[in-house]
Amino acid sequence: MEYYLITGTNRGIGLELTKQLLQKGVTVIACCRNPEQASELNALLLKGNKERLIIFKLEITNEKDIQALSSFLEDRGIKLNVLVLNAGIAEPAEQIGTITQQQLLDVLNTNTVGPLLVIQALVDHFDSRKAPAKIICISSDLGSISRASDLVFGLSYGVSKAALNMGVKKLSGELLKRGITINAMHPGWVKTDMGGSGAPLTTTQSVTAMLEVIDGLQSKTGLFLNYRGQEVAW
Repeated sequence: MEYYLITGTNRGIGLELTKQLLQKGVTVIACCRNPEQASELNALLLKGNKERLIIFKLEITNEKDIQALSSFLEDRGIKLNVLVLNAGIAEPAEQIGTITQQQLLDVLNTNTVGPLLVIQALVDHFDSRKAPAKIICISSDLGSISRASDLVFGLSYGVSKAALNMGVKKLSGELLKRGITINAMHPGWVKTDMGGSGAPLTTTQSVTAMLEVIDGLQSKTGLFLNYRGQEVAW
């Protein structure tokens, strides 16, 4: 049985990942902050997915939730094939003179610190016997330092994604020793609550392309890729 664990599955890219993976016959552990409010996610249980969809409460900045997830996998004897760290937030309207310490900390905790703590907690719960297990950190080209030039989409979001990218690079060698690859992935500018209605990509288009890239990664690790599999400048 193939297991994907995905964070931020109540809507947008995370929800679409869950839908497409279920269609492929994959078992999905769908994590979100408030499962009881995730109506579309819960509706998937009623569509013949009860055996292959596990919905788990995870606030990615809450260390108790993270430890509970690790204990859940241990108790069930579940070994993950792929972990997709998708949960994220943004403060797109930030301008110099209005940014608060709390805004910066909230975005960094959700987009950078939380994912790194999840990786640390789950590092012993991967199945790498037949092929490398995979970790995908959903990043953004707004986290590319070489491309950054202004405050498009605020300050904290780009800073948090650049820091996440550094985490991917720093962890890649150590994780590979354990049979796990880790890569950062820019999903494109996608029509979601975060991306807005003017984005050129639908969640279906983005996720379909990303899953093809993920399937083809083999043992590649420590890369920053876009949804088409092309390398993004750090």
